[in-house]
Amino acid sequence: MTASGILLGWILPGLGLAFFAAGAWSNAGVVFGWPRWVREARAAGNHVSLVMFLPGVIGAVSMWNGPWEWMRMLAWAPLFLDTGCLPYFVLPLFMRRTVTSGEGESETTEAQVQRERAAIELAARLAQNKSQAETNFQRLAGCLLGTAIGDALGLASEGLSPQRQARLFPATERYHLLPFGRGMCSDDTEHAIMVAQSLVQTCGYTKAFGNAADFRAALAWRMRWWLLGLPAGIGMATLKGILKLWLFIPARWQGAFSAGNAPAMRSALIGVFWADEPLVLRMHVEASSRLTHADPKAAQAALAVAVAAALSSRSTGGVDADAYSQQMAELLGTDGAELAALIEGVAQSIRAGQSTRDFAVSLGLSKGVTGYAFHTVPVALHAWLAHPGDFRAAVLAAIRCGGDTDTVAAITGAIAGAACGREALPAEWLSHLAEWPRNVAWMDRLARALAESSVDRIDRGQPATPLGKLLLRNVFFVAVVLVHGFRRLLPPY
Repeated sequence: MTASGILLGWILPGLGLAFFAAGAWSNAGVVFGWPRWVREARAAGNHVSLVMFLPGVIGAVSMWNGPWEWMRMLAWAPLFLDTGCLPYFVLPLFMRRTVTSGEGESETTEAQVQRERAAIELAARLAQNKSQAETNFQRLAGCLLGTAIGDALGLASEGLSPQRQARLFPATERYHLLPFGRGMCSDDTEHAIMVAQSLVQTCGYTKAFGNAADFRAALAWRMRWWLLGLPAGIGMATLKGILKLWLFIPARWQGAFSAGNAPAMRSALIGVFWADEPLVLRMHVEASSRLTHADPKAAQAALAVAVAAALSSRSTGGVDADAYSQQMAELLGTDGAELAALIEGVAQSIRAGQSTRDFAVSLGLSKGVTGYAFHTVPVALHAWLAHPGDFRAAVLAAIRCGGDTDTVAAITGAIAGAACGREALPAEWLSHLAEWPRNVAWMDRLARALAESSVDRIDRGQPATPLGKLLLRNVFFVAVVLVHGFRRLLPPY
């Protein structure tokens, strides 16, 4: 090894490391106060400074130029072992971490406050939604079960004149279809159920797209499958309309040209559900009506029922007949002038204190209310408006008019039930409904699903529809209707 090699490889690195050791020890003593002179100087108020950078840098250079490979690998160590260098490497990192940590703590604190505020707002919103859902449940369950009660009470008297009804079934306040005062529901209730199911299924699409196309499609499929269940008492126009659905006729040619009351008997729930969205309400009513009935009169009558149910569900002390008449005149316009005039006649009759039966007679319906929508709907509206807040009296008044009693009473019960709510429905009428498998508890669950969907417009599911059980139920129902029909042929006349 040459002299220069010894000098550069051994002597200078050794001297440099010796200087590093002395300087690093001195700096450590200053920092930690080991030497007496440091303590004495500080006690006297003198400032003792570090030897900044130099020991650490000389030590690092010396290590890099040392004779062994491991020295070069550890050349960085003096920079961290010298307290004169270490703070200048670590302090910026520490300060950055401290600042970042402080910002993070500030951000964390702010985020935590925001999360707590959001949690409080969410809890309040959930509580409000829960309260609103319960209110809507009372309205919707009152409407759906009110339909079922009116339907079942009026079913036994369907097609009878008021005089014949009074002789055969003088006790109109009880069911007569089954023994022991039990009752069953017909297509009026089944249509209301299909509407409720379709509303739950498609309320989100309506909110997203602002139309009733998905509702119409969902209701169409439910009607198709409903027909395969062999329902009894289906109207001819409804039958033709559903057969067209099975043939997948384009929408513009769907429905039979009829002004029957089927669209009106299933529109009350639409009114209660979309009461706060008048345009959406109208779109849904038109979509529901057009599936089976092409005559505009059917849709106009259905709209009158939906609006009545909407107003009824939001009223606390009854709906003013004149205000309702004026509102319907504006909604129907010139195309619906005939129905508007009939509703104005309802309001005039209410002002005169006329009974529902007498009003029906004034329309030429002394032998009973027909299935023509412009006969059914005005009588049902009169029964509702003439008995504000009295579900029982309204439904019985509709039944005593005779004729298509199940549909007239079902519409009346739906509108009146939306006002009084589920809790105010007569308990004995609910308990004596002998429906299966879609009994009162099942309809309550459906109304609950509908109420929850009405708050946030999200399909939260609904009770299952057991098709096999429904088919068995319908076979039994047909047998009951046939037996009851023979019973009505017997005296008293």
